[in-house]
Amino acid sequence: MDIALLSMALSQGQVQQQASLSVMKQAMDQTLQGADGLTKMMASADVAALQHIAQPHLGGNIDFKG
Repeated sequence: MDIALLSMALSQGQVQQQASLSVMKQAMDQTLQGADGLTKMMASADVAALQHIAQPHLGGNIDFKG
């Protein structure tokens, strides 16, 4: 093979690798931002409301024994 052809192939591989890493970094940043937003939202959420949403059937009825 020609040296120029090998050099071009190597350069192309490096560009593809850099592009792939850039896309991966962007995806990681977006995931981190989403996780931070979710953490903030959960910290500010009303615990009683979250429990009611998770188990809406609890606490709706009161049984009296007399």
